Amino acid sequence: MRLPIGYGPEKLEAERRAGSNSKEQQPAANSIVMVITEIFKSIQGEGTRAGLPCIFVRLTGCNLRCTWCDTAYAFHGGQKMTVEEVLARVDELAGRGAGKQASDAAVPLVELTGGEPLLQEQIYPLAESLVSAGYTVMIETSGERFIGRLPKEVIKIVDVKCPDSGEPDTFDANNLAALTENDEVKFVLSTQRDYEFAREFTRQHRLARRVRGVLFSPVFEDPEGKWPGLEPRLLAEWILADGLPVRLGLQLHKFIWDPATKGV
Repeated sequence: MRLPIGYGPEKLEAERRAGSNSKEQQPAANSIVMVITEIFKSIQGEGTRAGLPCIFVRLTGCNLRCTWCDTAYAFHGGQKMTVEEVLARVDELAGRGAGKQASDAAVPLVELTGGEPLLQEQIYPLAESLVSAGYTVMIETSGERFIGRLPKEVIKIVDVKCPDSGEPDTFDANNLAALTENDEVKFVLSTQRDYEFAREFTRQHRLARRVRGVLFSPVFEDPEGKWPGLEPRLLAEWILADGLPVRLGLQLHKFIWDPATKGV
């Protein structure tokens, strides 16, 4: 298991342990800070809920370095916020009125993402608070961290890193048993070798029977030319030729807005 890189969970943990260890002086869970890169409202661009309005909470820090990562700006920096402050901002963006259930809000869908959101311990009380408020909560995670501690109501979108991602063999196999029929498994593909790996992994572990959706997403070409993309048409042809029960996933937000735009 890798340690976090740079600012974020590691620094927060040191700060959190710096004070008294007495239980009487320990702050409530919702008052302990986490580090947030951004909270924004947009259209869900990926997965089986693509196209739906969604509130995104992007946590700071990641311990992986995928070659095609399009959110490297979330590796460092960020703003310290308590769980209560995050929830208040989500409520504001979602249009949730005082005393109302989030299921009645204008935007009842929330995604927790990163970076790697499971690096920060406060992700668990945050997820619980959002679920208790009535939101439909999703989390997108690299697959390197165990997902079994999350509330069962949270929809897990779990990556499996492919050979040419730069982070192969990081998937925690214990996550296979923790997946439910409400969850999704995603492969981001940059080459035919990635596709063949994803195809065999999907078949070997019978993913289509385990989860709501298996997503094959082609890498989008970097706007600055740092990495090439995989042509969606080519990926579609491979899927059809092999008869795979998977969903071709395109990042809708990169077609709607400039691919380099943040906060969408």
